[in-house]
Amino acid sequence: MTDTVDATSGATTPARGLNAGYRKLLGATTISNLGDGIGQIAYPWLASAITRQPLLVALVAVAQRLPWLVFTLPAGVITDRVDRRRTIVAMNTLRGALTLGVAFAVLGQQGVLPGPDEVDEVVGTRTGLYLLVLAATLLLGMAEVLADNSGQTFMPALVHPDDLEKANGRLWAAEGVANTFVGPPLGSLLLFAAFSLPFFVDAASFFLAAALVALIPGSFRAVRPDDHQPRSWTVELREGVRWLWGHDLLRPMAIILGLMNLASMLGGATLVLFAQEVLEVGPVMFTVLGFGFALGGIVAGTFASAISRRFGSGTCLAVTLGGSAVVATVIFLVPWWPVVMVMFAITALLGTLWNVITVSLRQTIIPPHLLGRVNSVYRFFAWGMMPVGAALSGLLILVVDQFASRDWALRSVWLADALVHAGLFVVGRRALTTAKLEAARAAVAPA
Repeated sequence: MTDTVDATSGATTPARGLNAGYRKLLGATTISNLGDGIGQIAYPWLASAITRQPLLVALVAVAQRLPWLVFTLPAGVITDRVDRRRTIVAMNTLRGALTLGVAFAVLGQQGVLPGPDEVDEVVGTRTGLYLLVLAATLLLGMAEVLADNSGQTFMPALVHPDDLEKANGRLWAAEGVANTFVGPPLGSLLLFAAFSLPFFVDAASFFLAAALVALIPGSFRAVRPDDHQPRSWTVELREGVRWLWGHDLLRPMAIILGLMNLASMLGGATLVLFAQEVLEVGPVMFTVLGFGFALGGIVAGTFASAISRRFGSGTCLAVTLGGSAVVATVIFLVPWWPVVMVMFAITALLGTLWNVITVSLRQTIIPPHLLGRVNSVYRFFAWGMMPVGAALSGLLILVVDQFASRDWALRSVWLADALVHAGLFVVGRRALTTAKLEAARAAVAPA
């Protein structure tokens, strides 16, 4: 079947099926997520080798997520003005170069950093390396914002609307395998070989991903109607904000996701300290914990579309909210690594199910010429709360540590996570129903 052209927008509708361009994007995403999985072990262990202060460890997570708050909106305008494929290539190349810089910096300090199976209680002696990691993490986060926003707006140009849930599901399943099943164990092995080695491999993964996306043929600049040509940045930003804020479904969905991500970062920002001091695990067992994320993500990525059709998309979103509250409560009450691993599997399953449903919905109902900007506004609310959650994590532990034991301080963030998700379940069950999601899809379906 050949591609067709939407007469109202001038945009080309891809033929049915997952074509060669999609497979290249899938391969590039898998490779870069393999590097990300390695980094999930390497960066937290590097941060904990530099400092044992929870607030300073949390600040690394703040720096990583802060660009989603301050750079997301400009990134949306950029995405709607440039070729999205070229942007992904450029940002992956930049991330590779930045990671390579971190790798050489760690190589220079390798002789004085504690080994991955050691805990160094000395604080404040590696300030220079800490500031370098903080700066690099911030720049990597900015490149990630632009690359990810371009990737989500790039997908509808490769895949037919009816195949988006299947395509996104397979993409997240591959991400789950690479990011949490293969990458972390490999990262642990590389850490034991040399502290700098995971960062060199992570850099190589970005360069390979950039090369693979560069092989996708065609131009992928957004096609605009004649009355929506590029104007000033502020005008274009307002257009994206107005469209999202005026949508009765995407507006509450973005706000709810923002608070979900804030809650998730309460435990996630200081997870490495929780694992080391409460669960009492080293990098190898920390990797095993990540297998839970992998298994849950693979199952959800493979079957999310079928689950959504069987039970209704709104019901699935409500289960994600309520289930996340239960998961965080169990981790708070039973901090034993086998239990935590199972809870991580459920977390990944729920999170991937949410992503497959909501991202596919956005790619379907947002006009193509606005997709970059509206996506960026959505992610401003949704992801911009992550640095806030990371900062609150460090502060909450700091406060609780004054009145209770270190163990209870590190566990307290999971209780806070559970309370936020419980409140969101009450709100989301009414705001994000299956009927409302299907009505939004039907409103843009061709006659």
